[in-house]
Formats: sequence, C-alpha cells, structure tokens
Amino acid sequence: MNGKNNIAIGFLTMGFFMAYGFLLIYLRDFAPGKEEWANSYSLGKHFETRLAHVHGNLFALLNISMGYLLLRFGSQLKHVKIISALALAGLLMPIGILTEVYFGLPPVLVLIGAIAMTASVVWLGLAFLKLKQITASS
Repeated sequence: MNGKNNIAIGFLTMGFFMAYGFLLIYLRDFAPGKEEWANSYSLGKHFETRLAHVHGNLFALLNISMGYLLLRFGSQLKHVKIISALALAGLLMPIGILTEVYFGLPPVLVLIGAIAMTASVVWLGLAFLKLKQITASS
C-alpha cells in the first residue's frame, strides 16, 4: 500500500456515495412518504444518512488526495504503509453510520474510522513537516 489503493478505493467509494445521494434525492422528492422524510431533515435516519453521504465523499476525497501525495512523495516520507492503511480504515466511519441506520449496529465502526482517518491526516501532516525539502525533481 503506497497510495495507489487509496486512490482507487477513494474513487470507488466516492462513486458509491454519489450514487447513494441519488437514493437520498429519491427519498426526499419521489418516494411514498416523502413529506415525512423531508420533515425529519435534522432528526434520526434522515440526518444520519446525510452524515454518511457527506463523510463518505469527504473521506473518499481525502483518500484520493493522500494516495496521490503518498505516491508522489512516498520515497521521501516515513511510515507510508501505515498512513495509507489508516486512511483506508477511515472509510469505516461512513460505512459504520450506514450499518447503524440500516442494521441497527452499534457505532463501533464509526469510532474506529474516525480515529483512523484523523490519525492518518495528522501523521501525514507531521511526515511532511519533517521532510527536509521538496525538490522540483521529486
């Protein structure tokens, strides 16, 4: 894992959560009971599904960005595999929100994913701070 998987899985995850957005549009505008769904905008399942949609796309974009940086500067950075794995594990957060909503599972995956993504972002930031110099030929 040197970043390539982050980019590939990031794009696939983004595609999934973009498609999931179409489901949310359907529920809001076309499904039977759409008024009830729209009225529960900031409550319960409606709120949770929007959180999953937003965080899924955000975390996918973070994986794409981090994957590119890990590929580009991986030879100059330390702990590339760990950072990559943590960023991918971060995708457990939005998946965990969906498992809560649809299967009633506890929020364990949400917490694991949130911690993993935060750790990967901070770790990569520290790795770049420790980088001596970024040269044009890198």
